[in-house]
Amino acid sequence: MDLLQTILGFLVALFILVSVHEFGHFYVARLCGVKVLRFCIGLGKPVWSFRDRKGTEFGLAAIPLGGYVKMLDEREGEVPLEERHLSYNSKSVWQRIAILSAGPLANFILAVLIFSFLLFSSGSIGVAPVVGAVAKDSLAAQAGLEAGQEIVAVDGVLTPTSQAVMERLFLRLGETGVLELRVSQPQSDLHYDLDIPLQSWLSDARDPDPAAGLGFDFYIRPVVFGDAQPDTPAHAAGLKSGDVLQTLNGEKLQGRDAVIQYIRKSAGMPIDMVILRDGVEHRLRVTPELKTLEDGSSAGQIGVALGYGPWPDDLLRRESHGPLAAVALGFQRTAETSKFVLISMKKLIVGEISTKNLSGPIGIAKVAGDHARAGLVYFVEFLAILSVYLGVLNLLPIPVLDGGHILYSIAEAIKGSPLSERVQMFGYSLGLVILAGVMVMAFYNDLLRL
Repeated sequence: MDLLQTILGFLVALFILVSVHEFGHFYVARLCGVKVLRFCIGLGKPVWSFRDRKGTEFGLAAIPLGGYVKMLDEREGEVPLEERHLSYNSKSVWQRIAILSAGPLANFILAVLIFSFLLFSSGSIGVAPVVGAVAKDSLAAQAGLEAGQEIVAVDGVLTPTSQAVMERLFLRLGETGVLELRVSQPQSDLHYDLDIPLQSWLSDARDPDPAAGLGFDFYIRPVVFGDAQPDTPAHAAGLKSGDVLQTLNGEKLQGRDAVIQYIRKSAGMPIDMVILRDGVEHRLRVTPELKTLEDGSSAGQIGVALGYGPWPDDLLRRESHGPLAAVALGFQRTAETSKFVLISMKKLIVGEISTKNLSGPIGIAKVAGDHARAGLVYFVEFLAILSVYLGVLNLLPIPVLDGGHILYSIAEAIKGSPLSERVQMFGYSLGLVILAGVMVMAFYNDLLRL
């Protein structure tokens, strides 16, 4: 079922984003009086198609990794004299630039619309960036960060939510310098400035976690037990659905994964557990049984599902937005995401972050599937983010991409005539080599992750 959701999530995301991108080219091409021969989603010859009253063929091709709009063009074949005014190459440089820019622009517009709709319909909901735990001798601990403090600003930028903190930290990946945190103590208006020295910070990491890289975790919702299975240690100990975990052997663990790992390593050893039930603390003792897992390894288990309780109200940051404010914030979110993509690409090129972080179709499919399983809102938000990525990447000045064609058109406008065919072909060959190299690297990273 998970594999099916991953594949479907990927195909739906790709279909929507490619359709929007190609529709941008198609719509502006018709506005500029260009005859569109084919509008195709997928690569290769269409396996299913139909024609509209203007003669454009709309089709679906078998390879779902892109799409294209084929326009009447004298450079690609003989064009009847009576239709030459409808060809792409007969249009002015600025009309051609408009057609080329329309695809990425359509992706940005989609992102703005999605972000605006989500902000207007559900508002902004985030969790306060309260520190849950700080690892001993970590960069955060050395700077003086403590559990319970709230990070109110990073590098002078206010961070009302943990997501905002992570966004600012991601911008510092691979850098050398000083990271500035402003924190406040619990139930206090006093602020403290902490300086954390960075040295090529996480530049070699695969899928870096900035918070973990500094050595701290945000506050995590309390772990809650589900129904204990019959004839298991959890059932024998008296655990009930809804019990909230406080400590294991006097240790307060952060998060479900940490609790699971603790239990797995404790097979045959009694665990003194403090739980909260209906507001009253109870002390229980449970001894994990050694069980064989699906992969053939063995680990301790107690026979109960673990989940998370609700966020405390005082940690939630809620804000509602009117339609105009939502649209303004939608533009802002799209611009910030675009900036992040450009900064990340610059850091990849200069080596400040590892190329291990490149992902190809397999990686994108996995993330699409994860968001689809998380719910419609998360999947739609992922679509908006991916749409921004697609828009930015297509505007890169690499021949074979929209940005490369735009670059050629701008050069033609400055020069007063098209670049020579030799120069253009060299650029296309170079662009193909660059894209092929990036794709091979991305596929390789995907396979390593698998």
